Amino acid sequence: MIAVANAGYRAIASDFRGYGLSDPPPEPEKTTFHDLIDDLIGILDALAIPKVFLIGKDFGGRPAYLFALLHPERVSGVVKLGVPYTPPTSRPQYDKSLPEGFYINRWQILFSRSELPIAAENQEIMDLVDSSTPLPPWFTEEDLEAYGKLYEKSGFRTALRVPYRVMKEDLGITTDPTVKVPVLCIMGNKDYSCKFPGMADYINSGKLKEFVPNLEIVSLPEGTHFVQEQLPDQVNELILTFLGKHK
Repeated sequence: MIAVANAGYRAIASDFRGYGLSDPPPEPEKTTFHDLIDDLIGILDALAIPKVFLIGKDFGGRPAYLFALLHPERVSGVVKLGVPYTPPTSRPQYDKSLPEGFYINRWQILFSRSELPIAAENQEIMDLVDSSTPLPPWFTEEDLEAYGKLYEKSGFRTALRVPYRVMKEDLGITTDPTVKVPVLCIMGNKDYSCKFPGMADYINSGKLKEFVPNLEIVSLPEGTHFVQEQLPDQVNELILTFLGKHK
């Protein structure tokens, strides 16, 4: 945000419902991605902003892509950090291809290594965490404390549902699944999500470009799932170049 603001852009970051400092929805168990899209529309309308670039990391990219599908007239472009776009009608491949112990089937925890986190039979996903492992240099004890306090406020009811539970639900979106706005996808070559079943073929075969024709993919060799934390200067430069090209 600082980098784009210093470059003359207006940078706005919203906490999703039930995350950070936002209020949880009245019925967290009924929350879907549509609620996040509606919130984005509400924010833009309240601030009288006709058109924006959307930047999303991990599951934050899902509502960004869906917003671009449903409201293309409000979007100048999308920047996605991590997993690339998949059509809203598709179902996660890990349902069939990965064991029940796959972390998304259980619960997400912070992984920055390059292998898929999968718990063995009769093992909990938290058993994969070695408490003696030091935090990466880009994530401090102060950061951990700050996130912990925010979850003490929000709880996990919404976080347990969005994004992973709702990924398997029909969003009822019948519009053309092609994202027609410009898209920049920044990925780390050591990101474990690149090892999702079928992901490499989906990207390399050209199938992804069928759904996102105006797509630019940049892979950073040493990047993991948290590439923006590891390599902030490179990521900021890529984002600013993209914004300047399509503003």
